Amino acid sequence: MAKPPAGLRADARRNYERLLAEARVCFAAHGTDASLEDVARRAGVGIGTLYRHFPNRQALMSAVFEDAASELLARSRELLLARQPCVALVTWLREMVTHASEYRGLSWTLMAVAYDDSSALARCSAPIREAGGALLFRAQEAGDVREDVEIGDLLQLTHAIALAAEGNPGDPELADRLLTLTLRGLKP
Repeated sequence: MAKPPAGLRADARRNYERLLAEARVCFAAHGTDASLEDVARRAGVGIGTLYRHFPNRQALMSAVFEDAASELLARSRELLLARQPCVALVTWLREMVTHASEYRGLSWTLMAVAYDDSSALARCSAPIREAGGALLFRAQEAGDVREDVEIGDLLQLTHAIALAAEGNPGDPELADRLLTLTLRGLKP
Protein backbone atom coordinates (compact mmCIF):
# COMPACT_ATOMS: atom_id res chain seq x y z
CA MET A 1 0.00 0.00 0.00
CA ALA A 2 1.22 3.51 -0.76
CA LYS A 3 2.82 4.97 2.33
CA PRO A 4 1.71 8.30 3.75
CA PRO A 5 4.31 11.06 3.62
CA ALA A 6 6.71 11.08 6.56
CA GLY A 7 5.99 13.39 9.46
CA LEU A 8 2.19 13.26 9.33
CA ARG A 9 0.32 13.45 12.60
CA ALA A 10 -1.60 10.29 13.52
CA ASP A 11 -4.97 11.79 12.50
CA ALA A 12 -3.59 13.00 9.17
CA ARG A 13 -2.08 9.56 8.53
CA ARG A 14 -5.47 7.92 9.24
CA ASN A 15 -7.15 10.39 6.85
CA TYR A 16 -4.57 9.60 4.16
CA GLU A 17 -5.09 5.86 4.56
CA ARG A 18 -8.91 6.16 4.57
CA LEU A 19 -8.80 8.34 1.46
CA LEU A 20 -6.69 5.74 -0.35
CA ALA A 21 -8.93 2.87 0.73
CA GLU A 22 -12.08 4.68 -0.38
CA ALA A 23 -10.47 5.83 -3.64
CA ARG A 24 -9.70 2.18 -4.47
CA VAL A 25 -13.32 1.24 -3.83
CA CYS A 26 -14.72 4.19 -5.81
CA PHE A 27 -12.30 3.75 -8.73
CA ALA A 28 -13.07 0.04 -8.92
CA ALA A 29 -16.83 0.63 -8.80
CA HIS A 30 -17.13 3.79 -10.89
CA GLY A 31 -13.89 4.07 -12.84
CA THR A 32 -11.06 6.54 -12.58
CA ASP A 33 -13.40 9.47 -13.19
CA ALA A 34 -15.29 8.70 -9.95
CA SER A 35 -16.30 11.75 -7.95
CA LEU A 36 -13.51 12.95 -5.67
CA GLU A 37 -16.18 14.52 -3.47
CA ASP A 38 -17.65 11.03 -3.07
CA VAL A 39 -14.23 9.64 -2.16
CA ALA A 40 -13.80 12.32 0.52
CA ARG A 41 -17.32 11.83 1.88
CA ARG A 42 -16.90 8.04 2.08
CA ALA A 43 -13.58 8.56 3.90
CA GLY A 44 -15.32 10.84 6.40
CA VAL A 45 -13.33 13.96 5.50
CA GLY A 46 -13.92 17.16 3.58
CA ILE A 47 -12.78 17.69 0.00
CA GLY A 48 -10.14 20.14 1.28
CA THR A 49 -8.53 17.31 3.26
CA LEU A 50 -8.43 15.17 0.13
CA TYR A 51 -6.73 17.97 -1.81
CA ARG A 52 -4.22 18.62 0.99
CA HIS A 53 -3.05 15.02 0.66
CA PHE A 54 -3.56 14.67 -3.11
CA PRO A 55 -3.39 17.98 -5.02
CA ASN A 56 -5.15 16.54 -8.08
CA ARG A 57 -6.85 13.42 -9.42
CA GLN A 58 -3.64 12.08 -10.94
CA ALA A 59 -1.82 12.29 -7.60
CA LEU A 60 -4.59 10.25 -5.97
CA MET A 61 -4.61 7.76 -8.84
CA SER A 62 -0.84 7.43 -8.62
CA ALA A 63 -1.06 6.55 -4.93
CA VAL A 64 -3.88 4.08 -5.58
CA PHE A 65 -2.07 2.35 -8.44
CA GLU A 66 1.30 2.26 -6.71
CA ASP A 67 0.47 -1.18 -5.30
CA ALA A 68 -0.35 -2.61 -8.72
CA ALA A 69 2.80 -1.05 -10.14
CA SER A 70 4.85 -2.57 -7.33
CA GLU A 71 3.41 -6.00 -8.11
CA LEU A 72 4.21 -5.60 -11.81
CA LEU A 73 7.74 -4.44 -11.03
CA ALA A 74 8.36 -7.41 -8.73
CA ARG A 75 6.94 -9.74 -11.35
CA SER A 76 9.19 -8.26 -14.04
CA ARG A 77 12.25 -8.95 -11.86
CA GLU A 78 11.14 -12.59 -11.49
CA LEU A 79 10.53 -12.91 -15.22
CA LEU A 80 13.97 -11.49 -16.07
CA LEU A 81 15.32 -14.81 -14.79
CA ALA A 82 13.04 -16.92 -17.01
CA ARG A 83 14.70 -19.21 -19.52
CA GLN A 84 12.46 -18.11 -22.37
CA PRO A 85 12.64 -14.31 -22.72
CA CYS A 86 9.76 -14.03 -25.17
CA VAL A 87 7.45 -16.10 -22.95
CA ALA A 88 8.47 -13.90 -20.02
CA LEU A 89 7.61 -10.73 -21.97
CA VAL A 90 4.24 -12.13 -23.08
CA THR A 91 3.41 -13.23 -19.54
CA TRP A 92 4.20 -9.79 -18.20
CA LEU A 93 2.17 -8.04 -20.89
CA ARG A 94 -0.83 -10.26 -20.10
CA GLU A 95 -0.47 -9.30 -16.45
CA MET A 96 -0.31 -5.63 -17.50
CA VAL A 97 -3.65 -6.02 -19.29
CA THR A 98 -5.15 -7.69 -16.22
CA HIS A 99 -3.96 -4.93 -13.88
CA ALA A 100 -5.09 -2.17 -16.22
CA SER A 101 -8.54 -3.77 -16.40
CA GLU A 102 -9.10 -3.58 -12.65
CA TYR A 103 -10.20 0.07 -12.83
CA ARG A 104 -12.41 1.35 -15.65
CA GLY A 105 -10.65 4.27 -17.30
CA LEU A 106 -7.16 3.43 -16.09
CA SER A 107 -5.96 2.33 -19.52
CA TRP A 108 -7.14 5.57 -21.08
CA THR A 109 -5.45 7.63 -18.38
CA LEU A 110 -2.18 5.70 -18.67
CA MET A 111 -2.21 6.10 -22.45
CA ALA A 112 -2.74 9.84 -22.08
CA VAL A 113 0.24 10.31 -19.73
CA ALA A 114 2.57 7.70 -21.24
CA TYR A 115 5.13 10.29 -22.31
CA ASP A 116 4.33 13.01 -19.75
CA ASP A 117 7.07 12.86 -17.13
CA SER A 118 5.50 15.82 -15.31
CA SER A 119 2.36 13.81 -14.51
CA ALA A 120 1.92 12.43 -11.00
CA LEU A 121 1.33 9.07 -12.67
CA ALA A 122 4.89 9.17 -14.04
CA ARG A 123 5.95 7.89 -10.62
CA CYS A 124 4.25 4.62 -11.61
CA SER A 125 4.61 4.64 -15.39
CA ALA A 126 8.33 5.41 -15.65
CA PRO A 127 9.44 2.35 -13.61
CA ILE A 128 6.94 0.19 -15.52
CA ARG A 129 8.43 1.40 -18.82
CA GLU A 130 11.90 0.58 -17.53
CA ALA A 131 10.90 -2.90 -16.32
CA GLY A 132 9.10 -3.70 -19.55
CA GLY A 133 12.06 -2.38 -21.51
CA ALA A 134 14.36 -4.85 -19.79
CA LEU A 135 12.05 -7.76 -20.64
CA LEU A 136 11.71 -6.55 -24.22
CA PHE A 137 15.49 -6.19 -24.58
CA ARG A 138 16.02 -9.80 -23.46
CA ALA A 139 13.44 -11.03 -25.98
CA GLN A 140 15.09 -8.96 -28.72
CA GLU A 141 18.54 -10.28 -27.80
CA ALA A 142 17.19 -13.83 -28.06
CA GLY A 143 15.96 -13.02 -31.58
CA ASP A 144 12.32 -13.55 -30.63
CA VAL A 145 11.17 -9.95 -31.08
CA ARG A 146 11.95 -7.50 -33.88
CA GLU A 147 14.68 -4.97 -33.08
CA ASP A 148 12.52 -1.98 -34.08
CA VAL A 149 9.91 -2.63 -31.37
CA GLU A 150 9.98 -0.01 -28.61
CA ILE A 151 8.62 -0.46 -25.10
CA GLY A 152 6.58 2.76 -25.20
CA ASP A 153 4.72 1.55 -28.28
CA LEU A 154 4.23 -1.89 -26.79
CA LEU A 155 2.80 -0.45 -23.57
CA GLN A 156 0.46 1.82 -25.54
CA LEU A 157 -0.78 -1.22 -27.46
CA THR A 158 -1.24 -3.11 -24.20
CA HIS A 159 -3.30 -0.26 -22.73
CA ALA A 160 -5.33 -0.05 -25.95
CA ILE A 161 -6.08 -3.77 -25.68
CA ALA A 162 -7.21 -3.34 -22.07
CA LEU A 163 -9.36 -0.38 -23.15
CA ALA A 164 -10.95 -2.44 -25.95
CA ALA A 165 -11.69 -5.26 -23.50
CA GLU A 166 -13.17 -2.77 -21.04
CA GLY A 167 -15.55 -1.59 -23.77
CA ASN A 168 -16.64 -5.15 -24.53
CA PRO A 169 -17.35 -6.80 -21.17
CA GLY A 170 -19.44 -9.51 -22.84
CA ASP A 171 -16.36 -10.94 -24.54
CA PRO A 172 -13.97 -12.13 -21.81
CA GLU A 173 -11.52 -13.57 -24.36
CA LEU A 174 -11.13 -10.36 -26.38
CA ALA A 175 -8.04 -9.06 -24.56
CA ASP A 176 -6.19 -12.34 -24.98
CA ARG A 177 -7.09 -12.58 -28.69
CA LEU A 178 -5.96 -9.01 -29.34
CA LEU A 179 -2.75 -9.50 -27.37
CA THR A 180 -1.99 -12.71 -29.28
CA LEU A 181 -2.61 -10.93 -32.58
CA THR A 182 -0.37 -8.03 -31.55
CA LEU A 183 2.42 -10.31 -30.39
CA ARG A 184 2.48 -12.14 -33.71
CA GLY A 185 3.42 -8.84 -35.28
CA LEU A 186 6.45 -8.54 -33.00
CA LYS A 187 8.25 -11.58 -34.35
CA PRO A 188 11.15 -10.97 -36.73
